[in-house]
Amino acid sequence: MTEIQTRRPFTSAVILAAGQGMRFGREDGTKQNIPILGVPCVARAALAFERCPLIDEIVLVGRRDELSILEKYAVDYSLKKVSRVVAGGNARYESSAIGVKNVDGRCRYVAIHDGARCLVTPDIIENTVRSAYEYGAAAAAERVVDTVKYEDGNGFIESTVNRDRVWLVKTPQVFSVDIYRECIEKSRDMSLCGITDDCMAAERLGYKIKLVDCGKDNIKLTSRDDLELCEYIAGRYDMNDTYDMNDMNDIDMGGDLSK
Repeated sequence: MTEIQTRRPFTSAVILAAGQGMRFGREDGTKQNIPILGVPCVARAALAFERCPLIDEIVLVGRRDELSILEKYAVDYSLKKVSRVVAGGNARYESSAIGVKNVDGRCRYVAIHDGARCLVTPDIIENTVRSAYEYGAAAAAERVVDTVKYEDGNGFIESTVNRDRVWLVKTPQVFSVDIYRECIEKSRDMSLCGITDDCMAAERLGYKIKLVDCGKDNIKLTSRDDLELCEYIAGRYDMNDTYDMNDMNDIDMGGDLSK
């Protein structure tokens, strides 16, 4: 066991890949399985957590009809930190809660990540986790650089927002597991309360979440328009990566997907 492992709390990652991908519009597969330069979207995301020294385990949360595919990714991409592959719920927050309920009993901090954010890096993960260790909760985010307007509800400008205090919140979002479990316990029906991410649940209970600047590249694969940009950014990363993505592209993804 390394020095860094003995001096920090056990940290789990929950990667969400249970979405329907309705906005992506692909008939040949959900977006989490779309290849980005030959590597499935969710597998790329999981590889970053696999390589982050602060992450002890990974729980993959997927659609029930795609669990065998996620299990195959864990084998084919040598995701040794994957401890469980579980079926998610009908809504994002429900899937997050299921993932957290399946983490190791030693877990003290949990990082929730959207599997469609395939360009996250080990550095982004580590920086966000370290901030959570210090503050109890932290989220990767991007500072807004454009001028931001608030509209009046009819499509007209009402006012100009101070962009110095505006961030675009992304994932991972990392919490003390005690904080997150309190959120689960006290917010049983988040999807009906207008909550769109895990930070909002903690905010409503009065917790402060530290924002961690992750730059512009940690984008989410949401629609077809994002695919070309994802591949461009991934190509930049792969040229400087410590593992050979060309070797990974040679992995046979055909045949029986069951273990």
